[in-house]
Amino acid sequence: MTWPTITLTDVLEARRQISPHLRATPLHRYGALDELLGTEVWVKHENHQPIGAFKVRGGVNLVSQLGEDERERGLITASTGNHGQSIAFAARLHGVSARICVPEHANPVKLDAMRLLGAELIVHGRDFDAAREHCELLAAEHGYRYVHSGNEPLLIAGVGTGTLELLEERPDVDAIVVPIGGGSGAAGACIVAKAIRPEIEVIGVQSDAAPAAFRSWQARALVDDETATYAEGLATRAPFELPQRILWEHLDDFVLVSDDEIRRANRLVIEHTRNLVEPAGAASLAAALQLRERFRGKRIALVVSGGNISPAQLAELFT
Repeated sequence: MTWPTITLTDVLEARRQISPHLRATPLHRYGALDELLGTEVWVKHENHQPIGAFKVRGGVNLVSQLGEDERERGLITASTGNHGQSIAFAARLHGVSARICVPEHANPVKLDAMRLLGAELIVHGRDFDAAREHCELLAAEHGYRYVHSGNEPLLIAGVGTGTLELLEERPDVDAIVVPIGGGSGAAGACIVAKAIRPEIEVIGVQSDAAPAAFRSWQARALVDDETATYAEGLATRAPFELPQRILWEHLDDFVLVSDDEIRRANRLVIEHTRNLVEPAGAASLAAALQLRERFRGKRIALVVSGGNISPAQLAELFT
């Protein structure tokens, strides 16, 4: 398939679409993280979004630009939680029906949030990709407008607005570290950073227990893999073509971290920023700790992609 090119102009239009509904998220510096990493660290708090995650930017941008036929057909998507919340939030905002296919044993905090936003939940399969495959069958059967969680230009342009905010506030950052599940967030970061200052490094991070996006980036080909990570926001078994093609062209580096490294980073980022942060959102700090010597003396930004940690996950971290 030939994908459209997504540019900074698309991200600026996305900001015009979402600005009536979403405020810019904070960018804060914490002395404890500076000391921990031996450099100047800025944290982009996407956990402060109304759904607690960066993906709402893409959802609002996409749903705001649906055609009348798509609105009437209604939406269906698959999600482990944050993308589903994004679509549910945007659908309610614009008066469109939404159905979310979710895997069994999904994060209950995210499930409740999607339900309370008015979405119909359809539970199917052991992981995200099983839910996604079921979702695609239902879309074909019923004629719903299927919203893929990665292969949607409007989603990527929308989430790119977070990096736009970051660079308007701190145009002098040397590197941006972004968690990767499907890769839309990192793809959006690449589009904006490389258009504004090409020398900015954009570095992706994924759990080594769910390395499909990492392996695909290395191979410059779509490579499926296992997904055994506890960080559901990173748990993608099959890579997404559109984000990958952007990452192949623009992503400077991609690192893997263990789930134990994510757990340690999760504790540290909660302790040092006094914010609730979900495991996927802490992966950027886990990567920065791994790359500490490389970052010494540089100004870096860590994207905390979400804050939807369940009470059980939180209790496990601190016991």
